[in-house]
Amino acid sequence: MRNISKLGIAAVTAMTLLTACSGGTNNEASSKSGEGADAGKKIKLTVWHNFAGDDARAKTVRAKIEEFAASRPDVELDAQAIPPDGYRQRLSTVAAADEMPDVFLSYSGSHIKGFQESGLVQPINELLDSKQEWKDNFLPGAFDGSTIDGKTYLAPLAMSATSFLYYRTDLFEQNNVAVPKTWDELMAAVAAFNKAGITPIALGNKAPWVAQSTLLGSLADRVTGTDWFKKAVAQDGASFADPQFVEALGYFKQLVDADAFAKDANTIDNTQAEQYFVQGKAAMMVSGAWTLTNLAATSEEELKKIDITVLPSVPDGKGEANTITGGAGAGFALSKKAEGDKKQAALDFIYAVSGPETQKAIAESNSMIMYKTDVDQTKVTSLYYKAFELVKTIGITPVYDAYLSAEAAEAINNGLQELMMGGKPETVAQNLQDAQARSLNP
Repeated sequence: MRNISKLGIAAVTAMTLLTACSGGTNNEASSKSGEGADAGKKIKLTVWHNFAGDDARAKTVRAKIEEFAASRPDVELDAQAIPPDGYRQRLSTVAAADEMPDVFLSYSGSHIKGFQESGLVQPINELLDSKQEWKDNFLPGAFDGSTIDGKTYLAPLAMSATSFLYYRTDLFEQNNVAVPKTWDELMAAVAAFNKAGITPIALGNKAPWVAQSTLLGSLADRVTGTDWFKKAVAQDGASFADPQFVEALGYFKQLVDADAFAKDANTIDNTQAEQYFVQGKAAMMVSGAWTLTNLAATSEEELKKIDITVLPSVPDGKGEANTITGGAGAGFALSKKAEGDKKQAALDFIYAVSGPETQKAIAESNSMIMYKTDVDQTKVTSLYYKAFELVKTIGITPVYDAYLSAEAAEAINNGLQELMMGGKPETVAQNLQDAQARSLNP
Protein backbone atom coordinates (compact mmCIF):
# COMPACT_ATOMS: atom_id res chain seq x y z
CA MET A 1 0.00 0.00 0.00
CA ARG A 2 1.37 3.33 -1.00
CA ASN A 3 3.04 5.30 1.78
CA ILE A 4 1.07 3.75 4.56
CA SER A 5 2.32 0.41 5.47
CA LYS A 6 5.57 -0.41 7.15
CA LEU A 7 7.79 1.74 9.26
CA GLY A 8 11.37 1.88 9.94
CA ILE A 9 11.05 2.95 13.52
CA ALA A 10 12.78 0.11 15.22
CA ALA A 11 14.95 2.72 16.85
CA VAL A 12 11.84 4.19 18.36
CA THR A 13 10.64 0.99 19.90
CA ALA A 14 14.07 0.22 21.26
CA MET A 15 14.49 3.46 23.08
CA THR A 16 13.70 4.02 26.70
CA LEU A 17 10.07 4.82 27.22
CA LEU A 18 9.19 8.20 28.49
CA THR A 19 7.47 8.14 31.80
CA ALA A 20 6.73 11.77 32.34
CA CYS A 21 3.08 12.40 31.82
CA SER A 22 1.56 15.63 30.70
CA GLY A 23 -0.16 17.63 33.31
CA GLY A 24 -2.14 20.77 33.70
CA THR A 25 -4.17 20.08 30.58
CA ASN A 26 -6.88 22.39 29.45
CA ASN A 27 -10.14 21.05 28.10
CA GLU A 28 -11.52 24.34 27.03
CA ALA A 29 -12.08 25.21 23.42
CA SER A 30 -9.35 26.91 21.49
CA SER A 31 -8.20 30.29 22.53
CA LYS A 32 -8.21 33.09 19.99
CA SER A 33 -5.55 35.36 21.23
CA GLY A 34 -3.32 33.47 23.52
CA GLU A 35 -5.32 33.50 26.72
CA GLY A 36 -3.45 31.57 29.33
CA ALA A 37 0.00 32.39 28.03
CA ASP A 38 2.23 34.42 30.27
CA ALA A 39 1.86 38.10 29.44
CA GLY A 40 4.42 39.12 26.86
CA LYS A 41 5.80 35.61 26.50
CA LYS A 42 5.17 33.68 23.33
CA ILE A 43 4.39 29.99 23.26
CA LYS A 44 6.99 28.19 21.18
CA LEU A 45 5.46 25.46 19.05
CA THR A 46 7.41 23.18 16.72
CA VAL A 47 5.58 21.39 13.89
CA TRP A 48 6.92 18.88 11.37
CA HIS A 49 5.08 17.72 8.28
CA ASN A 50 5.83 16.51 4.76
CA PHE A 51 3.59 18.82 2.73
CA ALA A 52 6.68 20.16 1.02
CA GLY A 53 5.76 19.77 -2.64
CA ASP A 54 4.05 21.93 -5.23
CA ASP A 55 0.94 19.78 -5.51
CA ALA A 56 -2.40 21.32 -4.67
CA ARG A 57 -2.87 19.45 -1.40
CA ALA A 58 0.55 20.43 -0.07
CA LYS A 59 -0.08 24.07 -0.93
CA THR A 60 -3.49 23.92 0.73
CA VAL A 61 -2.15 22.54 4.01
CA ARG A 62 0.76 24.98 4.07
CA ALA A 63 -1.68 27.84 3.54
CA LYS A 64 -3.71 26.68 6.55
CA ILE A 65 -0.55 26.53 8.65
CA GLU A 66 0.28 30.08 7.62
CA GLU A 67 -3.26 31.17 8.52
CA PHE A 68 -2.84 29.69 11.96
CA ALA A 69 0.48 31.47 12.44
CA ALA A 70 -1.04 34.79 11.40
CA SER A 71 -4.03 34.35 13.69
CA ARG A 72 -1.98 33.53 16.79
CA PRO A 73 0.53 36.26 17.59
CA ASP A 74 0.97 34.65 20.99
CA VAL A 75 2.50 31.59 19.33
CA GLU A 76 6.01 31.42 17.89
CA LEU A 77 5.44 28.75 15.28
CA ASP A 78 8.37 26.81 13.85
CA ALA A 79 6.78 24.73 11.07
CA GLN A 80 9.13 22.61 9.00
CA ALA A 81 8.05 21.10 5.67
CA ILE A 82 10.27 18.05 5.13
CA PRO A 83 10.24 16.28 1.74
CA PRO A 84 8.34 12.97 1.93
CA ASP A 85 11.27 10.75 0.90
CA GLY A 86 13.21 11.56 4.04
CA TYR A 87 10.40 12.38 6.41
CA ARG A 88 10.01 9.08 8.20
CA GLN A 89 13.74 8.71 8.72
CA ARG A 90 13.94 12.22 10.20
CA LEU A 91 11.16 11.32 12.62
CA SER A 92 12.91 8.10 13.61
CA THR A 93 16.11 10.01 14.28
CA VAL A 94 14.55 12.59 16.58
CA ALA A 95 12.48 9.89 18.26
CA ALA A 96 15.62 7.97 19.15
CA ALA A 97 17.08 11.19 20.60
CA ASP A 98 13.87 12.00 22.49
CA GLU A 99 13.55 15.29 20.61
CA MET A 100 10.13 14.99 19.01
CA PRO A 101 8.46 18.12 17.63
CA ASP A 102 5.45 19.29 19.61
CA VAL A 103 3.16 18.36 16.70
CA PHE A 104 4.09 16.12 13.79
CA LEU A 105 2.49 14.34 10.89
CA SER A 106 2.13 10.62 11.45
CA TYR A 107 0.28 7.82 9.70
CA SER A 108 -2.59 5.65 10.79
CA GLY A 109 -1.68 2.06 11.58
CA SER A 110 1.72 0.81 12.61
CA HIS A 111 3.38 4.25 12.32
CA ILE A 112 1.40 5.98 15.04
CA LYS A 113 1.24 2.75 17.00
CA GLY A 114 5.02 2.67 17.16
CA PHE A 115 5.13 6.14 18.67
CA GLN A 116 2.33 5.25 21.09
CA GLU A 117 4.09 2.09 22.24
CA SER A 118 7.25 4.10 22.78
CA GLY A 119 5.43 6.61 24.94
CA LEU A 120 6.14 9.51 22.62
CA VAL A 121 2.63 10.75 21.90
CA GLN A 122 -0.52 11.56 23.81
CA PRO A 123 -4.13 11.14 22.69
CA ILE A 124 -6.23 13.96 21.26
CA ASN A 125 -9.58 12.76 22.61
CA GLU A 126 -10.17 15.95 24.57
CA LEU A 127 -9.95 17.93 21.32
CA LEU A 128 -12.25 15.55 19.45
CA ASP A 129 -14.75 15.51 22.29
CA SER A 130 -14.77 19.31 22.50
CA LYS A 131 -15.62 19.53 18.76
CA GLN A 132 -18.37 16.93 18.56
CA GLU A 133 -19.76 17.99 15.16
CA TRP A 134 -16.28 17.83 13.67
CA LYS A 135 -15.69 14.42 15.21
CA ASP A 136 -19.03 13.06 14.01
CA ASN A 137 -18.45 14.07 10.40
CA PHE A 138 -15.49 11.77 9.90
CA LEU A 139 -16.41 8.73 7.81
CA PRO A 140 -16.82 5.35 9.51
CA GLY A 141 -13.44 3.79 10.16
CA ALA A 142 -11.55 7.09 10.03
CA PHE A 143 -10.10 6.58 13.51
CA ASP A 144 -9.66 2.80 13.38
CA GLY A 145 -5.98 2.96 12.52
CA SER A 146 -5.14 5.57 15.12
CA THR A 147 -7.19 4.43 18.09
CA ILE A 148 -5.27 2.28 20.56
CA ASP A 149 -6.78 0.97 23.77
CA GLY A 150 -9.73 3.31 23.30
CA LYS A 151 -7.65 6.45 22.85
CA THR A 152 -7.29 8.29 19.55
CA TYR A 153 -3.98 9.80 18.44
CA LEU A 154 -4.70 11.28 14.97
CA ALA A 155 -7.44 13.13 13.11
CA PRO A 156 -6.87 12.01 9.52
CA LEU A 157 -6.28 14.55 6.77
CA ALA A 158 -6.48 12.04 3.97
CA MET A 159 -8.03 8.85 2.75
CA SER A 160 -5.95 6.15 1.17
CA ALA A 161 -8.42 4.56 -1.27
CA THR A 162 -6.63 1.90 -3.30
CA SER A 163 -9.07 -0.01 -5.50
CA PHE A 164 -11.40 2.10 -7.58
CA LEU A 165 -12.43 0.54 -10.88
CA TYR A 166 -11.84 3.24 -13.50
CA TYR A 167 -13.37 2.59 -16.90
CA ARG A 168 -13.59 4.36 -20.24
CA THR A 169 -17.19 5.01 -21.15
CA ASP A 170 -16.29 5.64 -24.78
CA LEU A 171 -14.72 2.18 -25.21
CA PHE A 172 -17.55 0.44 -23.39
CA GLU A 173 -20.13 2.20 -25.59
CA GLN A 174 -18.21 1.68 -28.85
CA ASN A 175 -17.87 -2.03 -28.15
CA ASN A 176 -21.35 -2.50 -26.70
CA VAL A 177 -19.98 -3.83 -23.40
CA ALA A 178 -21.87 -3.55 -20.13
CA VAL A 179 -20.05 -2.11 -17.12
CA PRO A 180 -19.41 -5.25 -15.05
CA LYS A 181 -21.28 -5.69 -11.78
CA THR A 182 -20.64 -9.43 -11.43
CA TRP A 183 -17.60 -11.62 -11.98
CA ASP A 184 -19.15 -13.22 -15.05
CA GLU A 185 -19.80 -9.79 -16.53
CA LEU A 186 -16.20 -8.80 -15.86
CA MET A 187 -14.90 -11.90 -17.63
CA ALA A 188 -17.29 -11.23 -20.53
CA ALA A 189 -15.94 -7.67 -20.76
CA VAL A 190 -12.36 -8.99 -20.76
CA ALA A 191 -13.19 -11.32 -23.64
CA ALA A 192 -14.97 -8.58 -25.59
CA PHE A 193 -12.13 -6.09 -25.32
CA ASN A 194 -9.53 -8.69 -26.20
CA LYS A 195 -11.57 -9.53 -29.31
CA ALA A 196 -11.58 -5.83 -30.17
CA GLY A 197 -7.80 -5.58 -29.76
CA ILE A 198 -8.03 -3.41 -26.63
CA THR A 199 -6.22 -4.27 -23.41
CA PRO A 200 -9.02 -5.01 -20.94
CA ILE A 201 -7.31 -3.82 -17.72
CA ALA A 202 -4.26 -1.56 -17.49
CA LEU A 203 -1.83 -2.80 -14.84
CA GLY A 204 1.69 -1.65 -14.07
CA ASN A 205 3.06 -4.16 -11.56
CA LYS A 206 6.80 -3.51 -11.93
CA ALA A 207 6.76 -2.38 -8.30
CA PRO A 208 4.98 -5.48 -7.03
CA TRP A 209 2.79 -3.76 -4.46
CA VAL A 210 0.46 -2.54 -7.20
CA ALA A 211 -1.48 -5.73 -7.95
CA GLN A 212 -1.75 -6.52 -4.26
CA SER A 213 -2.87 -3.07 -3.19
CA THR A 214 -5.25 -2.32 -6.04
CA LEU A 215 -6.69 -5.68 -7.03
CA LEU A 216 -6.09 -8.52 -4.63
CA GLY A 217 -7.22 -6.84 -1.41
CA SER A 218 -10.66 -5.98 -2.75
CA LEU A 219 -11.04 -9.22 -4.64
CA ALA A 220 -9.99 -11.38 -1.70
CA ASP A 221 -12.21 -9.50 0.71
CA ARG A 222 -15.20 -10.23 -1.50
CA VAL A 223 -14.36 -13.93 -1.31
CA THR A 224 -13.27 -14.33 2.33
CA GLY A 225 -14.83 -11.42 4.20
CA THR A 226 -12.92 -9.03 6.42
CA ASP A 227 -13.22 -11.03 9.64
CA TRP A 228 -11.48 -14.01 8.08
CA PHE A 229 -8.65 -11.77 6.85
CA LYS A 230 -8.06 -10.27 10.27
CA LYS A 231 -8.03 -13.73 11.84
CA ALA A 232 -5.51 -14.90 9.27
CA VAL A 233 -3.33 -11.87 9.97
CA ALA A 234 -3.44 -12.69 13.68
CA GLN A 235 -3.02 -16.42 12.90
CA ASP A 236 -5.98 -16.97 15.14
CA GLY A 237 -8.48 -19.41 13.68
CA ALA A 238 -7.65 -18.77 10.02
CA SER A 239 -4.72 -19.49 7.72
CA PHE A 240 -3.74 -17.98 4.41
CA ALA A 241 -3.50 -21.57 3.19
CA ASP A 242 -7.26 -21.98 3.76
CA PRO A 243 -9.33 -22.87 0.67
CA GLN A 244 -11.12 -19.53 0.60
CA PHE A 245 -7.90 -17.60 0.14
CA VAL A 246 -6.68 -20.05 -2.50
CA GLU A 247 -10.03 -19.40 -4.21
CA ALA A 248 -9.41 -15.64 -4.05
CA LEU A 249 -6.00 -16.09 -5.67
CA GLY A 250 -7.75 -18.27 -8.23
CA TYR A 251 -9.93 -15.33 -9.31
CA PHE A 252 -6.82 -13.24 -9.86
CA LYS A 253 -5.32 -16.14 -11.85
CA GLN A 254 -8.47 -16.25 -13.97
CA LEU A 255 -7.82 -12.66 -15.01
CA VAL A 256 -4.23 -13.52 -15.90
CA ASP A 257 -5.23 -16.61 -17.89
CA ALA A 258 -7.90 -14.62 -19.75
CA ASP A 259 -5.29 -12.03 -20.83
CA ALA A 260 -6.98 -9.27 -18.86
CA PHE A 261 -3.60 -7.56 -18.49
CA ALA A 262 -1.00 -6.64 -21.07
CA LYS A 263 1.88 -9.07 -21.47
CA ASP A 264 4.30 -6.47 -20.10
CA ALA A 265 2.27 -5.75 -16.95
CA ASN A 266 5.10 -6.98 -14.70
CA THR A 267 7.66 -4.73 -16.38
CA ILE A 268 5.86 -1.39 -16.62
CA ASP A 269 5.11 0.88 -13.69
CA ASN A 270 1.84 2.28 -12.47
CA THR A 271 2.37 5.64 -14.19
CA GLN A 272 2.88 3.94 -17.54
CA ALA A 273 -0.28 1.93 -16.99
CA GLU A 274 -2.20 5.14 -16.26
CA GLN A 275 -0.99 6.56 -19.55
CA TYR A 276 -2.13 3.46 -21.46
CA PHE A 277 -5.53 3.90 -19.91
CA VAL A 278 -5.81 7.65 -20.49
CA GLN A 279 -4.71 7.22 -24.09
CA GLY A 280 -7.56 4.77 -24.68
CA LYS A 281 -5.31 1.72 -25.08
CA ALA A 282 -6.99 -0.01 -22.14
CA ALA A 283 -10.66 -0.11 -21.19
CA MET A 284 -10.33 -0.40 -17.39
CA MET A 285 -7.85 0.23 -14.63
CA VAL A 286 -8.05 -0.73 -10.96
CA SER A 287 -6.17 1.92 -9.05
CA GLY A 288 -6.17 4.16 -6.05
CA ALA A 289 -6.97 7.74 -5.25
CA TRP A 290 -3.48 8.72 -6.38
CA THR A 291 -4.67 8.24 -9.95
CA LEU A 292 -7.22 11.02 -9.39
CA THR A 293 -4.34 13.31 -8.46
CA ASN A 294 -2.17 12.11 -11.33
CA LEU A 295 -4.96 12.74 -13.82
CA ALA A 296 -5.89 16.16 -12.43
CA ALA A 297 -3.96 17.89 -15.22
CA THR A 298 -5.73 15.87 -17.93
CA SER A 299 -8.20 17.88 -19.98
CA GLU A 300 -11.83 17.77 -18.92
CA GLU A 301 -12.70 16.58 -22.41
CA GLU A 302 -10.68 13.42 -21.78
CA LEU A 303 -11.70 13.01 -18.14
CA LYS A 304 -15.37 13.00 -19.12
CA LYS A 305 -14.70 9.79 -21.02
CA ILE A 306 -13.77 8.11 -17.73
CA ASP A 307 -16.14 6.92 -15.03
CA ILE A 308 -15.51 5.21 -11.73
CA THR A 309 -17.10 2.39 -9.73
CA VAL A 310 -16.13 -0.59 -7.56
CA LEU A 311 -14.94 -4.05 -8.51
CA PRO A 312 -17.75 -6.51 -9.29
CA SER A 313 -19.07 -9.07 -6.85
CA VAL A 314 -17.98 -12.71 -6.86
CA PRO A 315 -20.31 -15.70 -6.65
CA ASP A 316 -21.18 -16.74 -3.07
CA GLY A 317 -18.59 -14.40 -1.60
CA LYS A 318 -18.47 -13.99 2.18
CA GLY A 319 -17.52 -10.33 1.96
CA GLU A 320 -19.46 -7.20 1.08
CA ALA A 321 -19.44 -6.35 -2.61
CA ASN A 322 -19.96 -2.59 -2.58
CA THR A 323 -16.56 -1.78 -1.10
CA ILE A 324 -13.07 -0.61 -1.90
CA THR A 325 -9.87 -1.17 0.02
CA GLY A 326 -8.46 1.77 1.87
CA GLY A 327 -8.28 3.57 5.15
CA ALA A 328 -7.34 6.74 6.86
CA GLY A 329 -4.15 8.46 5.85
CA ALA A 330 -1.92 10.80 7.79
CA GLY A 331 -2.86 13.20 10.55
CA PHE A 332 -1.13 15.37 13.12
CA ALA A 333 0.06 13.75 16.35
CA LEU A 334 0.70 15.43 19.67
CA SER A 335 3.99 14.95 21.52
CA LYS A 336 3.77 13.48 24.98
CA LYS A 337 5.88 16.36 26.27
CA ALA A 338 3.42 19.12 25.32
CA GLU A 339 1.89 20.47 28.51
CA GLY A 340 -0.14 23.43 29.71
CA ASP A 341 -0.31 26.40 27.32
CA LYS A 342 1.90 24.62 24.80
CA LYS A 343 -0.45 21.66 24.75
CA GLN A 344 -3.48 23.89 24.25
CA ALA A 345 -1.73 25.77 21.43
CA ALA A 346 -0.83 22.41 19.87
CA LEU A 347 -4.44 21.23 20.03
CA ASP A 348 -5.57 24.54 18.54
CA PHE A 349 -3.09 23.99 15.72
CA ILE A 350 -4.31 20.44 15.08
CA TYR A 351 -7.88 21.66 14.83
CA ALA A 352 -6.91 24.57 12.57
CA VAL A 353 -5.18 22.25 10.07
CA SER A 354 -7.54 19.27 10.42
CA GLY A 355 -10.90 20.93 11.06
CA PRO A 356 -13.90 21.24 8.74
CA GLU A 357 -12.56 24.17 6.71
CA THR A 358 -9.25 22.44 6.02
CA GLN A 359 -10.95 19.14 5.20
CA LYS A 360 -13.10 20.90 2.61
CA ALA A 361 -10.10 22.76 1.20
CA ILE A 362 -8.11 19.53 0.88
CA ALA A 363 -11.03 17.83 -0.86
CA GLU A 364 -11.21 20.74 -3.28
CA SER A 365 -7.56 20.18 -4.12
CA ASN A 366 -8.63 16.87 -5.73
CA SER A 367 -7.45 14.81 -2.75
CA MET A 368 -9.59 12.21 -1.02
CA ILE A 369 -10.50 12.71 2.63
CA MET A 370 -12.37 10.68 5.24
CA TYR A 371 -14.72 13.49 6.13
CA LYS A 372 -18.26 14.46 5.13
CA THR A 373 -18.28 17.83 3.45
CA ASP A 374 -19.80 19.54 0.43
CA VAL A 375 -17.32 20.05 -2.38
CA ASP A 376 -17.62 22.94 -4.81
CA GLN A 377 -17.89 21.01 -8.05
CA THR A 378 -16.33 23.87 -10.01
CA LYS A 379 -13.08 23.52 -8.03
CA VAL A 380 -12.39 19.85 -8.75
CA THR A 381 -12.17 17.64 -11.81
CA SER A 382 -15.28 15.83 -12.92
CA LEU A 383 -13.57 12.49 -12.25
CA TYR A 384 -12.60 13.46 -8.72
CA TYR A 385 -16.14 14.59 -8.00
CA LYS A 386 -17.51 11.23 -9.11
CA ALA A 387 -15.04 9.44 -6.83
CA PHE A 388 -15.79 11.71 -3.91
CA GLU A 389 -19.53 11.09 -4.22
CA LEU A 390 -18.95 7.35 -4.68
CA VAL A 391 -16.93 7.06 -1.47
CA LYS A 392 -19.89 8.39 0.51
CA THR A 393 -21.93 5.37 -0.54
CA ILE A 394 -19.52 2.46 -0.14
CA GLY A 395 -17.67 0.55 2.55
CA ILE A 396 -13.94 0.42 3.21
CA THR A 397 -12.06 -2.85 3.69
CA PRO A 398 -8.42 -3.46 4.69
CA VAL A 399 -5.48 -3.11 2.34
CA TYR A 400 -3.43 -6.27 2.76
CA ASP A 401 0.00 -4.79 3.26
CA ALA A 402 -1.24 -2.36 5.88
CA TYR A 403 -1.93 -5.35 8.12
CA LEU A 404 0.55 -8.02 7.06
CA SER A 405 4.08 -8.23 8.39
CA ALA A 406 6.78 -6.83 6.11
CA GLU A 407 7.89 -10.36 5.21
CA ALA A 408 4.33 -11.47 4.48
CA ALA A 409 3.63 -8.38 2.38
CA GLU A 410 6.71 -9.15 0.31
CA ALA A 411 5.56 -12.76 -0.02
CA ILE A 412 2.16 -11.85 -1.45
CA ASN A 413 3.57 -9.09 -3.66
CA ASN A 414 6.09 -11.47 -5.18
CA GLY A 415 3.50 -14.23 -5.27
CA LEU A 416 1.17 -12.21 -7.47
CA GLN A 417 4.01 -11.58 -9.89
CA GLU A 418 4.63 -15.33 -9.91
CA LEU A 419 0.94 -15.98 -10.66
CA MET A 420 1.26 -13.65 -13.62
CA MET A 421 4.12 -15.82 -14.85
CA GLY A 422 2.38 -19.17 -14.43
CA GLY A 423 2.59 -19.80 -10.70
CA LYS A 424 0.00 -21.75 -8.70
CA PRO A 425 -2.43 -20.17 -6.19
CA GLU A 426 -1.80 -22.96 -3.66
CA THR A 427 1.94 -22.25 -3.63
CA VAL A 428 1.49 -18.50 -3.27
CA ALA A 429 -1.03 -18.99 -0.47
CA GLN A 430 1.30 -21.33 1.45
CA ASN A 431 4.25 -18.96 1.06
CA LEU A 432 2.17 -16.10 2.45
CA GLN A 433 0.97 -18.26 5.33
CA ASP A 434 4.52 -19.33 6.19
CA ALA A 435 5.79 -15.74 6.11
CA GLN A 436 3.03 -14.39 8.32
CA ALA A 437 3.40 -17.26 10.79
CA ARG A 438 7.17 -16.72 11.02
CA SER A 439 6.67 -13.03 11.68
CA LEU A 440 4.37 -13.68 14.61
CA ASN A 441 6.36 -16.59 15.98
CA PRO A 442 10.00 -15.99 15.02
